[in-house]
Amino acid sequence: MVDHELTGAFAPVVTPFHTDLTPDAPRFLAHCAWLLSHGVGLAPFGTNSEANSLGLTERMALLDLLVDNGLDTRRMLPGTGCCALPETVALTRHAVERGCAGVLMLPPFFYKGLSDDGLYGYYARVIEQVGDARLRLYLYHIPALSGVPITLPVIERLIRDFPQTVVGIKDSSGDWQNLSAMLDAFPGFGIFPASESLVSRASARGAKGCISATVNIHPEIIGRLCREWASEAGAELQAKADAVRSIVQSFPMIPALKAVLASYRDDPAWAQLRPPLSPLAGDQHERLHAQLAACGFTLPG
Repeated sequence: MVDHELTGAFAPVVTPFHTDLTPDAPRFLAHCAWLLSHGVGLAPFGTNSEANSLGLTERMALLDLLVDNGLDTRRMLPGTGCCALPETVALTRHAVERGCAGVLMLPPFFYKGLSDDGLYGYYARVIEQVGDARLRLYLYHIPALSGVPITLPVIERLIRDFPQTVVGIKDSSGDWQNLSAMLDAFPGFGIFPASESLVSRASARGAKGCISATVNIHPEIIGRLCREWASEAGAELQAKADAVRSIVQSFPMIPALKAVLASYRDDPAWAQLRPPLSPLAGDQHERLHAQLAACGFTLPG
């Protein structure tokens, strides 16, 4: 594998919308700049970005916005995986051409029960059609939502055949046994759990950080945890990260993240979601904020 890896905490950047449901570019840019200022990276167009509710031109325009405004492309890992091969190729090629450090790629998720050969063939064809040596591809394993697991044999074949390109994976399975098997099978591979609650345990085994929804609201602590998990401060940082994570994940995640940003920034526009998602109900909203207040949560800055 190439000596090229991303490390640390990355936020699947939540996407703000106007009341007419178009992406709110100024708020998106400001939020991304704020995340970078607190020492974490950007994984826009992930699950918690409502990426699969965004069109190709919207994704490309938002990525162009970040790059054209000078945000650090060395800390950008945009999601580019779609069901249709040509769309994945287009988004991936665009991200590479704009200088992003890597891309995070869902499997094609409409057809279920795919064979390993079929899934391998999809990723191989994307790599061949993009045809750019700069491409660094991070697989995205989220079987609960995609319905398409990325098996260890598929990962092994991709690393073997594209060692300069397939350099990592985000494991959103929530299954420690699966994550542990990846860490054992692929030492040196860029493996990122999807929850900061696994950072200390996984980093001790070679994981590179985390790509977590709650980085959107807790970047300072999670960023420090990814850097300092083995230090004297590690246990305290892990406990603080766990406390906020356990609260937020007990609610529908995307509406909860946006409710936190809307409330703590005193900016109701952040609560807007694109259908089919809906905001938290009134009692959920109250419980979320009461629990966060009780654990001493604050939004940095």
